Amino acid sequence: MLHTQGGVWINGYEARDSSAVFPGDLLETKPGSSASLSLDGSTVLIQPESVAKLQADLLELDHGSVAVGTSKSFKVRVNCLTVVPVLSTWTQYEVNNLNGSVQVAARKGDVNVQRSADHKKPSPETEASSGSTVRETEQKSFDLTGICGAPPNPTGAGSSLNPKWIAAGAAGAGGILLCVLLCGGGGKKPISSVQP
Repeated sequence: MLHTQGGVWINGYEARDSSAVFPGDLLETKPGSSASLSLDGSTVLIQPESVAKLQADLLELDHGSVAVGTSKSFKVRVNCLTVVPVLSTWTQYEVNNLNGSVQVAARKGDVNVQRSADHKKPSPETEASSGSTVRETEQKSFDLTGICGAPPNPTGAGSSLNPKWIAAGAAGAGGILLCVLLCGGGGKKPISSVQP
């Protein structure tokens, strides 16, 4: 369940004060607005000017900041990095993804920052920083470009959809327009030069 005070969008539509959300939903907070996401055993505070996508057991943070409190090892993924609580006990941590740098702060309990295996092998300089533990009360920064490679096209608070989602939507809309033009508009007689 997502709780807001306005200025929050789900899949491009303005959210109500309390809205159900599901895996795959895209969440966006406008400037000056935040949202609280309540899940089984976890709470996620999505800070203003953030864009994130909810998945089954994690939140994909495209841009912005989140604060997580979890007893169910709820994770946050940024590009190829995933922040995972070390223990399945109450853990509080924050993740900021701003300007190509990810900051992870462990407020209660420790968290691991893991690099996805499907990304390029890090160079020796970045290998040490590509997977590590952030201890309670510590904060660490990670260079996304050095660890994950070139970042994808960013989305900002002014654009609720990533360019890949826009392209998919445009392809779908193009198919509908093509059908309207070629299908004859739902049973009406076609327009011809012989019969006006």
